[in-house]
Amino acid sequence: VQLVESGGGLVQAGGSLTLSCAITGFRLGYLPVGWFRQAPGKEREGVGCIVSSDGRTYYEDAVKGRFTISRDNAKNMVYLQMNSLEPEDTAVYYCALGGNKCPDSIQVFGYWGQGTQVTVSS
Repeated sequence: VQLVESGGGLVQAGGSLTLSCAITGFRLGYLPVGWFRQAPGKEREGVGCIVSSDGRTYYEDAVKGRFTISRDNAKNMVYLQMNSLEPEDTAVYYCALGGNKCPDSIQVFGYWGQGTQVTVSS
């Protein structure tokens, strides 16, 4: 199983970015997919997740109303649309596969991508 994130970059505050997560070796539709982030000097934290079978989503309070997670099961892709970005959103963003429900503890996500850097300038 391999996950590869893409779409990160530098954006001004208030701007938008869309991250993609390409999954190979496992067909979407059976396990939740989570998005996480890790800022410098901080622990990795959850952003949100999606139940790939029915598209139900969950978002952490810090991003609720600004970020949207979607999936394309046919392409085995999961997306993170980020709007109204703030400097506090600067972090390496990861997608992860696993867990039994959405949301679930970060420890149960067994497969991780390498991460993509998102930097929001003020």
